[in-house]
Amino acid sequence: MEKQILDYVLVPLGLLVMLSYHLWLLRQVLRRPSTTVIGINAAIRRAWVGAMMADTAKNGILAVQTLRNNIMASTVLASTAIMLSSIIAVLMSSSGGEFSAKFLSILVCFLAAFMLNVQSIRYYSHASMLINVPAGDLKTAEYVCRTVNKGSYFWSVGLHSFYVSFPLFLWIFGAVPMFVSSLALVFLLYFLDVAADLATVFATSAPQDLDYSVAVAV
Repeated sequence: MEKQILDYVLVPLGLLVMLSYHLWLLRQVLRRPSTTVIGINAAIRRAWVGAMMADTAKNGILAVQTLRNNIMASTVLASTAIMLSSIIAVLMSSSGGEFSAKFLSILVCFLAAFMLNVQSIRYYSHASMLINVPAGDLKTAEYVCRTVNKGSYFWSVGLHSFYVSFPLFLWIFGAVPMFVSSLALVFLLYFLDVAADLATVFATSAPQDLDYSVAVAV
């Protein structure tokens, strides 16, 4: 009975903590992108796309190779996610009803990670062709920039799906490990996702080169 009470109290609290953090992070990315790693990287990718498309004859191979590396990273995560999903599905079929909900929650995270990384591969593949188109006007470079950033956004969210699966995995061992790991995960993600100091460095060194408005463009 006490174990069920802990499940009904600590597990929803752990999920609420993780959900609240990600909603807060989304708000920061939309309203104050210069304080987040996602926003800063989006602005840097904008400058990178402009530099690559300024001289496609010179930078074409470098641009395609860079995007290919990103495709490989997304492919590794997608392959890992679908492999782990298969393992979890086998465990679900052989486990009792007590672990079905726990395995299902982990399975949802891995399937979400798989789909998100597949979308990331899709956008990076498009960008690998578009990046070598001569930038005749600003609209072309802007479209390529948004395509590259969309691939990165899907990759980032897919990576966060892997992170969220860790507390859900510990839920198998009890509600207390799940709740504690949720708090630890949010604490860790805060230092991985927030970059106020880095934003200050960029703002004082080359503010004219970084346009953070691209971070909220879809």
